[in-house]
Amino acid sequence: MSNSEFVAAALYKFVAFVDFADHRAALLRVCVQNQVFGTLLLADEGINGTICGKRAGIDMVLAHIRALPGFAGLEHKESLAPNNPFLRMKVRLKKEIVTLGVPGVSPTKKVGRYVKPEDWNALISREDVVLIDTRNNYEVEIGTFKGAIDPKTTNFREFPAWLRAQTNLHNRPKLAMFCTGGIRCEKSTSLALEEGFDEVYHLDGGILKYLETVPEQDSLWEGECFVFDQRVSVGHDLKPGSYDLCHACRFPITEADQQSPLFKLGIACPKCAGTHSKAQKARFSERQKQMQLAKIRGTQHLGQES
Repeated sequence: MSNSEFVAAALYKFVAFVDFADHRAALLRVCVQNQVFGTLLLADEGINGTICGKRAGIDMVLAHIRALPGFAGLEHKESLAPNNPFLRMKVRLKKEIVTLGVPGVSPTKKVGRYVKPEDWNALISREDVVLIDTRNNYEVEIGTFKGAIDPKTTNFREFPAWLRAQTNLHNRPKLAMFCTGGIRCEKSTSLALEEGFDEVYHLDGGILKYLETVPEQDSLWEGECFVFDQRVSVGHDLKPGSYDLCHACRFPITEADQQSPLFKLGIACPKCAGTHSKAQKARFSERQKQMQLAKIRGTQHLGQES
């Protein structure tokens, strides 16, 4: 790693964090002092977020978080970036660190059984196990595990209603769930247990840990994995994928999408063309113009912030 590179750290941990609001000011201060930007969410069930800065700054912030009660075992995932995609630091107080919208459901109370990436293939190959992708439809579209059920949700808050509607699943009570980094499937397994399923499993570390750990020749993953950072998507060994991002709808787009007559850089893509109002399109157009001007000046425009 060169001194010019930035480190992006994605992190979360479910912990009973009753006095979470009392820690906001100190956490924000240590981030700002170390020029670390991004967003961290605090709730009584833990912490979640993505931050970016230079190596020393990230290490200082992670050390601060791990010194908080219950967070000593915090794990995080890193990626490198040529510049910082964030322009400010936000520490927000929330009801949930990932919004499911079902009061009382939390992995701090009950959670599914963790399955290591190296044991995942054996589990999901069993005929008595139902495999469920807990991510949103645009994520599933570019890649998922072979044989996985796609709930076709547009956001995580829709997942509880979908699960409750699957009355046939109670005839096959062994569920295996997965998501990008682990946080959503921890929450969804907690929900499944509340809904009466007896055996619920989830992929420890999520798809990213699987792609990093399991050799491609042994993999049951098909396609690429959408990620919420400047890489857009990754493949095996976490190598950057082939997708770009539509800055209007925030969906992943292919090279073919960008060749479509419906594609307008920063304004629309084949997935969202015709869905925006005149005011939205005018705002997108102005943002794209300012981003191009910032690029010429060698600076970063606020509209580029992830």
